[in-house]
Amino acid sequence: MNILMVDDERLPLENLKRTVEGVLPDAKITGFMKPSEALEYVCRASENGSDKPDLAFLDIEMGGMSGLQLAKKLKEIYGKINIIFTTGYSQYAVDAYALHASGYLMKPVSGEAVLEAVEHLRYRLKTQENQRSKKIHVQTFGNFEIFADGKPLKFSRMKAKELLAYLIMRRGALCSNNEVIAVIWEEKPNTSALQNQYRHLMLDLSKTLKSAGVDDIFVKQRGLVAILPDKISCDLYDFLDANADAVNKYTGEFMAQYSWAEFTNAYLEKMTK
Repeated sequence: MNILMVDDERLPLENLKRTVEGVLPDAKITGFMKPSEALEYVCRASENGSDKPDLAFLDIEMGGMSGLQLAKKLKEIYGKINIIFTTGYSQYAVDAYALHASGYLMKPVSGEAVLEAVEHLRYRLKTQENQRSKKIHVQTFGNFEIFADGKPLKFSRMKAKELLAYLIMRRGALCSNNEVIAVIWEEKPNTSALQNQYRHLMLDLSKTLKSAGVDDIFVKQRGLVAILPDKISCDLYDFLDANADAVNKYTGEFMAQYSWAEFTNAYLEKMTK
């Protein structure tokens, strides 16, 4: 899937790109901050016979040319391009749907909102479902998120999600129960009550993974636990393997919601200098 993104503000554009990459890891995304440059890019693609964009995420309020104006011009070039508008304002909804838009998403855009919009595109893609990766996809840059078959995993306990995040950061290394307890409960003493809480957390994590059909990424031995990195795609692993796209995606934040990830973040920052 070829995706075009246009927003005249850098941070919202980067945030949207990261969100879409999280739920559509196989998509090719081209972003612009200037609507005129995006239009020139599409015109060149049309003239050269290059692959047309299947979908365009357009901010509505932009300087020089609004998203609504850009959408009209894009449709003149590619009549069946899917348009999804992103905005912080609701008053443009009527105008957006008058252009036969496939979606109208309020900022900040969530991964779930993107998936729902893509599932209901006005012009279906021939290989839309087949191209979606069946692999587990993990986003560690920015906040930690994990997706199974393109859908975010839902955890009944946030500590279970944090446990999985730590194991993913350890990239397949076997971690002892005591190590994990010390990390995710920080300064709390390792009492029998806390160990019992940890056992319930492990059961909860196993149940969550099993319900999504991805429990094969998780292994347990006597007193040890790990994930199998070969069974998932992960921006951190791609970065460490010197993948250029992954290196460019790193913007200085790694699993930002977890304090124990700060040391790894410092290491990643050092590698980019």
